[in-house]
Amino acid sequence: MDTPAAASAPTDHRLLRWLKKEALPLLVMLGLLAAARDTLANHYQVPSGSMQHTLMPGDRVVVDMRAYGVRLPFTSVELLHTGQPQRGDVAVFDSPQDGTRLIKRIAAVGGDRVELHDGHLSINGHPLAQAGVGEIEDFGQHLAQLDLGQGGGPDITGLTVPAGQVLMLGDHRGNSADGRFFGLVQASALYGKASHVYYRRGEGLTWQAL
Repeated sequence: MDTPAAASAPTDHRLLRWLKKEALPLLVMLGLLAAARDTLANHYQVPSGSMQHTLMPGDRVVVDMRAYGVRLPFTSVELLHTGQPQRGDVAVFDSPQDGTRLIKRIAAVGGDRVELHDGHLSINGHPLAQAGVGEIEDFGQHLAQLDLGQGGGPDITGLTVPAGQVLMLGDHRGNSADGRFFGLVQASALYGKASHVYYRRGEGLTWQAL
């Protein structure tokens, strides 16, 4: 009669063979997926209304991790420079104040002179909102529909953004804890560029460019 130890030996061998055949490739695949998510594309769920009307609480957005540079997976080491942050981009980054991951609009880049009064932004002496359309700012490649329902929040006067830094603002100017509170952000620290909304509460799956 086989002993319990002898009976378990074939089972152990089968488990070991399965681990070698199936588990290792599965782990490699998961590792590659994680690396791709960290360096190529990711997603982000909007936690608050600070970017209304562009983004609503609960929106899920696609984040292009290659927009500003390809990094070594799981590090901040840049392998390939692929682009510069542009005014009007919606970007994901970690707050320099407490490390919380945020999503805001790049309002100004290095060298820009910034004025912000009553929620209305001027860059290098040029107001971004057209006369009579005060809640839409034209960044060139992007239009930002502002929410000024709670006012414009703190003003900015006479700020020149240093090279290599960016000013991040929310579109809901009166309800956004943004660069007016935590300061400027290093351009190299931007996590990625939000490109599309792919899910919105009440609407389900969608595909809206930002």
